[in-house]
Amino acid sequence: MLPDFIRCSAIWLGLLLAAPAQAGIVLNTTRVIYQATDKEVSFVVNNSGTADILAQSWLEAQSDTENLPFVVTPPLARMAGSTRQMIRVIYAGEGLPQDRESVFWLNVQEIPQSAKDNQLQIAIRQRIKLFYRPAALSGDPLDAAKNLRWRVHDGQLEVSNPTPYHVSMIQIDARQQGKTLFTADSRMLAPLQTVQLPLKQTASGQAVDLRFISINDFGAQEPYTAKVSGGQPTQAIKAANVVTHAE
Repeated sequence: MLPDFIRCSAIWLGLLLAAPAQAGIVLNTTRVIYQATDKEVSFVVNNSGTADILAQSWLEAQSDTENLPFVVTPPLARMAGSTRQMIRVIYAGEGLPQDRESVFWLNVQEIPQSAKDNQLQIAIRQRIKLFYRPAALSGDPLDAAKNLRWRVHDGQLEVSNPTPYHVSMIQIDARQQGKTLFTADSRMLAPLQTVQLPLKQTASGQAVDLRFISINDFGAQEPYTAKVSGGQPTQAIKAANVVTHAE
């Protein structure tokens, strides 16, 4: 084992080398909604630092089998310090389902253009979701979270999404008489998807207290709560706030 002074010196050296590598790019949105009626969508990349950088932008599919019928332009842009760059995404017009949303990862990577001696350089990437939304979808996407169907079935918390929209959730928490049965930091339900969330042992006849936060089209957090009991599907209702349970 290394002596303490050597380990401390190594830590300080790592911090000093990493300090100049802080991210300079800031995106003006947390998600992009591509309406099928739009010819293109755009977002803005800000270089909040003072040094010149290259901003590389590209789309990435959720799985290897998905098509990427989009063009991102410019794919590579030189940005001086304290400047902005608009990035455009253009859909080719075919290749995606028309009865439900499709989702992709939109990546923006900062590449520093120069480095001084003994200075560590890291290409820092930011990633947000791009949702392609066909024109003829039914229902309101802002109601998708409350339309989820929850039930307890075979010792699992089952949730179904009957809508054609994706539902992004954070801080999912299921409890029974104050006892934690399931927690998750985040989960996204695809259109028409049903998933089972494993619960710890539940007490017969007792309702499960469910809380989660949905992220809407504008990146805002909307808290929901529900009491789930038996095998009958239950819909959550929007809550005024979320109470953090003490462990």
